[in-house]
Amino acid sequence: MDRFKLSRIDEELTSSEVAALCFLCRDVINRKRLEGIVDAKDLFLRLEEKGLLENDFFLSRLLRTLRRADLLHLLETDSRRPEETDACPMLSDYRVMLYEVYENMTEENLDKMKFLLYDKLGKAKIQACKTALDVFAEMEKTGLLSNKNLHELHTILQEFDQQLALTIKRYMETTPLPRIPSVSMDHRMVIPSQPSQPSYGGESDIAVVSDAEPNISPLSDHTEYYALIHNPRGLCVVINNEYFPETELKSREGTQEDAKALHTVFTRLGFTVVVHDNLTAQGMLCVLKELGSRNYLDDDALVVCVLSHGEKGCVFGTDEKPVLLQELSHPFNSGRAPTLAGKPKLFFIQACQGSGYQRGSLPCPPKPRQEEGDPQSRLEEDAGRVEGETVPWDADFLLGMSTVPECKSFRSTATGSIYIQELCRQLTRSAESSDDILTVLTRVNREVSKGEYRNYKQMPEPKYTLTKKLVLKFV
Repeated sequence: MDRFKLSRIDEELTSSEVAALCFLCRDVINRKRLEGIVDAKDLFLRLEEKGLLENDFFLSRLLRTLRRADLLHLLETDSRRPEETDACPMLSDYRVMLYEVYENMTEENLDKMKFLLYDKLGKAKIQACKTALDVFAEMEKTGLLSNKNLHELHTILQEFDQQLALTIKRYMETTPLPRIPSVSMDHRMVIPSQPSQPSYGGESDIAVVSDAEPNISPLSDHTEYYALIHNPRGLCVVINNEYFPETELKSREGTQEDAKALHTVFTRLGFTVVVHDNLTAQGMLCVLKELGSRNYLDDDALVVCVLSHGEKGCVFGTDEKPVLLQELSHPFNSGRAPTLAGKPKLFFIQACQGSGYQRGSLPCPPKPRQEEGDPQSRLEEDAGRVEGETVPWDADFLLGMSTVPECKSFRSTATGSIYIQELCRQLTRSAESSDDILTVLTRVNREVSKGEYRNYKQMPEPKYTLTKKLVLKFV
């Protein structure tokens, strides 16, 4: 972002507004890195380090929260970069809500809140707190306050200001806690038609032990591949979110090119393609629920493609509300869609999974092998498993993500996203060579990771519980 603009914004902000900005950024910048910041220029440097000033989304949202609409015009620009990202600004609703409480708290009520917290925070910390934001920060340090624990603050506010307490209550009622797959879900994954095969859950240690050595006889030739015998092969549903009105998210220019490419390729592969444009989060869930109730007896496979903005573990509807990755697949597991049991279900997601950038490094030259079986030659093979987000789905699912967790993915406003365009190229290539889908996605990984996009890298990530090989050919 233009440093001249940042400097002008810095000149207009008061010290109390800078302190408020630092509080609002506590979820995206390490708290130690926020210590000692006295002017906005220092904060902007921290935000640049995290890649949060690559566009004006995050900063404009900060300024709107401070109600400094007079500074927003400084962020306007007539130029557009040809490559954008599908990231979402990471300013949390939790901190915006606390800022609202701070804004509406009188000096008298601040003194009352500090008095009620005297025993829990201690004299020194209470006396050091000059504002309600200081008090909230100290409560967070001691575990009295978090986005999952607002009971203590709510109880205190009820003592002297019912309106402020209502602000907390509304937030707790309208903001559900993050849904985390429980251990019991790993044990409920059952494939009725194939009781002898293991279910595929998350990477919990409990599940690994029980599924480590399943007693399965060697597969015969005719069970190596998923059967593709119907015409059409099945449905390919594309959810294409381009416009995000009344939100902080920019329009996703170029996404129509992705929708066209997917429509062309999967039509040639024998699928009936249906495109849904610009769905809210609830609209996405309704479409998926309806799909899950469909009869798939005459279908061989299902493909779902989601093109949208996103954050780690979710994608966004056009109303900026999240849909968890688990919710995308939920209607299609074998328990809810029995006519899809044993059939491949493919999900391709074009969306950022964070605000970080993937960087590249030159590989070390290989060491000469001293003898057969030299341990140095097997370091990659013996490395520990890569820890990542677990996706507790049943068998026969494949999830193709455009990027690894925490990182951005790139899209050309003229030709479409890097990932989807490469996926379509490789699916076209494999249709003539009979390569299976995992070979296709490996090639996609290789080709996308070779490129450099605005001086950064992109690394797609497939996850799967497929039990057979899947070969997609033109019909």
